[in-house]
Amino acid sequence: MLNRRQFIQIGAGTAGVAALSGASTNWWGLDKNPLHDPGTEGEKIIPTFCELCFWKCGVLAHVKDGRVTKLKGNPAHPLSLGKLCPRGVGGTGLLYDPDRLKTPLIRRQSKRGEQLFEEATWEEALDLMANKMGQVREKYGPEAIALFSHGFGGAWFSHFFKAIGTPNISAPSYAQCRGPREVGYYLTYGQGCGSPENIDIENARCITLIGSHLGENMHNTQVQEFADAMANGAQLVVVDPRFSTAAGKARYWLPIKPGTDIALLLAWMHVIIIEKRYDIDYIDKHAAGFTELREHIADKTPEWAHVLTGIRPELIRETARFISSFKPASLIHPGRRTTWYGDDTQRARAMAILAALLGSWGRRGGYLNTSKLDVPGFPYTTSYPEHRPQVDRPKPSLYPLADEVLASGVCDATIPGTSSYDIKAWVVYGTNLIQCLPNPRQTKKAIQELDFIASIDVLPSEICGWSDVVLPESTYLERCDEVWTPDYKVPFLAVRQPVVEPMYNSKPGWWIAKELAKRSGLEDYFPWKDSVEYAKFRVTAAGYDCDELQRTGVIVGQGAPTCEEEGLALSFSTDSGKIDLYSKPLAALGFDPLPQYTPPDEAPAGMFRLLFGRAPVHTFGRTVNNRFLSLITNDNEVWVNAKVARDLTGVGILKTGDRVVLINQDGVRSEPIAAKVTERIRGDCVYMIHGYGHSAKGLRFARGRGASDSELVTQYKVDPIMGGTGMNVNFVRIERATQADEAGATRVREGAA
Repeated sequence: MLNRRQFIQIGAGTAGVAALSGASTNWWGLDKNPLHDPGTEGEKIIPTFCELCFWKCGVLAHVKDGRVTKLKGNPAHPLSLGKLCPRGVGGTGLLYDPDRLKTPLIRRQSKRGEQLFEEATWEEALDLMANKMGQVREKYGPEAIALFSHGFGGAWFSHFFKAIGTPNISAPSYAQCRGPREVGYYLTYGQGCGSPENIDIENARCITLIGSHLGENMHNTQVQEFADAMANGAQLVVVDPRFSTAAGKARYWLPIKPGTDIALLLAWMHVIIIEKRYDIDYIDKHAAGFTELREHIADKTPEWAHVLTGIRPELIRETARFISSFKPASLIHPGRRTTWYGDDTQRARAMAILAALLGSWGRRGGYLNTSKLDVPGFPYTTSYPEHRPQVDRPKPSLYPLADEVLASGVCDATIPGTSSYDIKAWVVYGTNLIQCLPNPRQTKKAIQELDFIASIDVLPSEICGWSDVVLPESTYLERCDEVWTPDYKVPFLAVRQPVVEPMYNSKPGWWIAKELAKRSGLEDYFPWKDSVEYAKFRVTAAGYDCDELQRTGVIVGQGAPTCEEEGLALSFSTDSGKIDLYSKPLAALGFDPLPQYTPPDEAPAGMFRLLFGRAPVHTFGRTVNNRFLSLITNDNEVWVNAKVARDLTGVGILKTGDRVVLINQDGVRSEPIAAKVTERIRGDCVYMIHGYGHSAKGLRFARGRGASDSELVTQYKVDPIMGGTGMNVNFVRIERATQADEAGATRVREGAA
């Protein structure tokens, strides 16, 4: 196994890459090896920012003879701090992926899902797309067109769709990932956690991870700060059914029964309040509803929680005392993918309330105040048209606190008769809906009801195979995008600029959106020549030097105080104007004003709860076709508890490496997958890395590797507060893989199925 330092060296792209991978010098099908020892003569270094994940780290791209030779972290950028994670270093693997979409594709005679296309010119593909969308607008109204988007470049298409007149613009990252957390913290503090999160890991004296796999999710800045904090003596508490990488660094690992986290959080609050270990002055000054909270947790003892969570009462007390002993620099990490069991907003509320008891909001080592640089928007003279309400909820009263359009709701509304009007056309930008939405069969059923669907992407993922038109976008290293000014503890302005010319017949997203607008009679919404002119206008209007920004890639500003220790005066945009421990808005809507524990469904006999997560070198399913990153991890496996594996009903003794299949509660059967027999997971669940089991014929490297957890997620529970889809509610049984299973997997790998 390569260590991180060795992996980063691979990013230099010398002949060692080919040697390690067994690839020939034409580098997986390209005519020329794009990577070589650059030296210094004739080399250019161009700053930009990454999009191998959503973190957007600052990158210095080394370019020689028109080829990117290596990627390094930009020392001036607040998110990269001079370093990149393994994924960022491996960005050349996307740029030079031989499976990239190379020219527009049109499905003509074949059925959707058959993955049979004909190559087309840009003019032909764009004309067809604009014509089909125009027909839907004319027949059903503009609201019948929906956009699913993921990635920074999606801003151009959001603008275009608003110009069309549809509100149905969604991102799976909300209802399938961070939405419950944002709503839970908003209800408590009057603001969410943002992206990147407003947390001060580097100054925390104790860090508590509740189902957050920090180090496996590899959010670059946080991982660097986490390493520094641990090196400086910070303590770590990990609550997780699985002994994660972070758990190996922890003072305490609590292998909790899945679905019982709220019970543990309430028991921790019980100990901290009853023993007066909370920040009394902070709560007296800044919080409302403490009396109600104290009454609520009076009977939520560690003994009560032990029966539910499986955690011993004395360990619950010990960890509660331990966590509170470091207040206020005791950080409850808010996590990222928080859609687990359908009660996820309430779990986020419980975490936020615990953080308040520790006095960590607005304090060093806890949650920080953020700020952003003021960069004026482009002065469009044409306003967006009015439109009908969004279609993602069958009743307007459902999910009342959702503040973004629900991607899963838009998908469901595409089935005729399920909403106030039907969705008849989808445009999918940079997101593989087959893998990221729960219940892929429902997604495919919805697609078959559409009059038209188009995908805009870099790689030919599964959703492309279900599309009528596929447009190849340039990678983030080949295009200029919108300037970025996030809310962060250090405000900054970053620019993404092309470091090489677009390869093949790909085009940048801004160009595609502008051309579609022109063909749709909406050219007035794109009054600029190109994205460079657009970006320069905004940067200049803000009073910054465009030439300097292009040279450095980032401008760092002076922010407001981030915590009380820096003079921050805390304020809260909540119902009470304070930290709302007891939520009157929730009570008014008929929801529990304080988090209540609800027991999860029990596994059927002989079945295990299915859990899934990430690998440090991959971004879910977006990078598993990357040959560089797959030098480290090129497959997934299913973790099975060692005691369970010794006598698995109908299977016998299961050993690491044995090939098995997983069958879920609805009879869906996985591809064959290797077992990992380990003591590092509870006996009532199994775990696998998300993003494998691709069937897209165009993904020649990833196709047929591992098993897809997405196909097994046929059930989900919807959070009644904000509509998030809790997906950790599926169960599987384990069988040994048969010859027929392996033969089927072989056909997929060979592109025959």
